[in-house]
Amino acid sequence: MHELTTDALLDAVRAWVEIESPTNDAAGVNRVADHAEALLRGIGATIERTPGRDGFGDILVGRVPGDEPGPGVLLLGHMDTVHQRGAFGFRREGDRAYGPGIYDMKGGNAMALAALAHLHATGRRPRLPVSVMLIPDEEVGSPSSRAAIEAEALRHRAALVVEPSGEGGKFTIARHGIARWHIRTIGRPAHAGAYHAEGRSAVREMAHHILALEALTDHPRNFYVNIGIVHGGTHENMVPAECRAICYALAPTAVEEAELRAAIHALPRHDPDVRTEVTPGLGRPPFVKTPAIQALYDHAAALAAECGLPSAGERVAGGGSDGNFTGALGVPTLDGLGVIGGGPHTREEFIELRCLVPRTRMLARLFATLGPGVGEL
Repeated sequence: MHELTTDALLDAVRAWVEIESPTNDAAGVNRVADHAEALLRGIGATIERTPGRDGFGDILVGRVPGDEPGPGVLLLGHMDTVHQRGAFGFRREGDRAYGPGIYDMKGGNAMALAALAHLHATGRRPRLPVSVMLIPDEEVGSPSSRAAIEAEALRHRAALVVEPSGEGGKFTIARHGIARWHIRTIGRPAHAGAYHAEGRSAVREMAHHILALEALTDHPRNFYVNIGIVHGGTHENMVPAECRAICYALAPTAVEEAELRAAIHALPRHDPDVRTEVTPGLGRPPFVKTPAIQALYDHAAALAAECGLPSAGERVAGGGSDGNFTGALGVPTLDGLGVIGGGPHTREEFIELRCLVPRTRMLARLFATLGPGVGEL
């Protein structure tokens, strides 16, 4: 892509968005991987593609040579979306474009590959090698890809994540952790009329647990505990013998994570005849800003200003990304380098067209300038 124009970049974004790829549609995700692989091969990248497992799509890595040898930069993105096929389509309205996954995060993927293609078309290469790693299952916690992400991150000097920016364009310099727990209560069934006294309600026991766990929420600490899914009972005229719930928590540090874990394991037994089982689910560790991340941010913010973007600003994000994994390993990680927009995970998901050219130029400049000693920029 020799010329970076809004129309050309929007066409690039649209090509990603119109390949629908809900996480549970491995074939759809793999069609996105096919598209990305073709783009990467077009700029001279070598391709490594790991077949999907556990019902998920493939993991794609494209390695772009740099001018300087040695460990390079890991660029992270995900190909899956939360939107099922046919939920809604791409459209452009005024200074915005809408579509499934356009904000989270196909717009960022398209810009990053366009930035690399721009360098290639103008006879340049990244200063350091760039490994573009595209993930098939981020929206459900990256269960099939976390180990690969972590192994790849440890071979690189830094990680750049093109998840969407927040709060009008801010870069993400830290992320809170996410903890999930699966809770199951097992009671005793009985006819809810004639034999009610013989039953032991698993739902009632779960209700006590829900109140206890959600009471841990502490908004000033950014510690949020939510029971978002509950399933119990089989018939209204039957004392429910089983209930299941999923606890999802935003834990800003390991302290809150440990507090939740302790509470889960100490849930009191309100009915001595009802048993409770708890199982940890998929989570994401928190990561905090380090001097190396500050250096990455300062460098990117200066380039953003050069490219016509206002002062980018920094933020700590509540939502998780694959940057949680790299940052928690101590790999300098700068997240939120993608598009400006809003409406993630809704049918009004959009990007602001004004961001496409300057943010793509900024990414191209990042690739062209990041060098050895990333933490000492």
